[in-house]
Amino acid sequence: MVPSLPTLTDYEAFRPWRADPAQWLPIARDIARGHGLTCPAPHIFSTGTNLVLALDKKLILKIFPPFLRGQFVSERSALAQLHGRLRVAIPEIVVEGERDGWPYLVITRLPGVLGADAWPSLPEQDKERVLAEIGETIAQVQRFPVGALAQIEPGWDVFMRGQIEGCRARHERLGLPQKFLDGMDELLRDTADTLIAVEGPPVILTGEYIPENFPLSRGRSGWRLAGLIDFGDVMTGRGEYDLLGPSAFMTGGMLRRVRSLFEGFGYSSADINRDLKRRLMALMLLHRASDPVRHICIERWQARAGDLFELQDLLWPV
Repeated sequence: MVPSLPTLTDYEAFRPWRADPAQWLPIARDIARGHGLTCPAPHIFSTGTNLVLALDKKLILKIFPPFLRGQFVSERSALAQLHGRLRVAIPEIVVEGERDGWPYLVITRLPGVLGADAWPSLPEQDKERVLAEIGETIAQVQRFPVGALAQIEPGWDVFMRGQIEGCRARHERLGLPQKFLDGMDELLRDTADTLIAVEGPPVILTGEYIPENFPLSRGRSGWRLAGLIDFGDVMTGRGEYDLLGPSAFMTGGMLRRVRSLFEGFGYSSADINRDLKRRLMALMLLHRASDPVRHICIERWQARAGDLFELQDLLWPV
């Protein structure tokens, strides 16, 4: 007899249960069988937030705990909204359902090599090309009307106010050096009104343009961006928010890489001025997943920057 999914109300209880696939893999197999899908040798993805496994080479099953139902809603809505509209591939929804109060999606599995695996060994010219394509993809996503995604909570203004309120305590807890904490209150005070009030209509944000979410493909001209996955954190708001993932994890503070990303997005090098860098620095500290100590991929950045002004110049050189 297949067990039921448990009642878990927070991530602290979910994490250890998720870490033992013997507790939930039989249920995942049963969900697949219920839809007539085979699952001969499932591959479990250990990273990420939800229960995610490849049923085979073509399909992925994602099961969302009830307290993360919002991620299910975001992923389902975003995939439907963007289906067939992007220059790169995104998963297609094959099946959706619910088991014991846990919603789930079966989606197509994209081909390619995950960026997290390929990125470190890519030639520099390929990194610049991929970053330009990431910038283009971000801009393309943001050109589409938000549609039903406008209903996703929290709205941008509420989200920003909450992030601002908890910003200093968050970064103290995560170990951000004091020299950067010292300038944080001034930075947030200077930028708060601008960041809370979106200029023009809000745009679609994934918040997750990071190597773990990019399948890459290699052709005769080199490596290219092949797809985009993981839409569980989709929201709507200020477009510059989605430049932060590539800025932290991929550009490395290197001028040509930064320019490739921003030019792909539609900004010229002249646009990367003090005001933009100030907003980006604030947004990086306010990002839902913000953790500069662990996420900024620039060698010795804590020693090379004396304060937040120097850090923003290190991240986004002109």
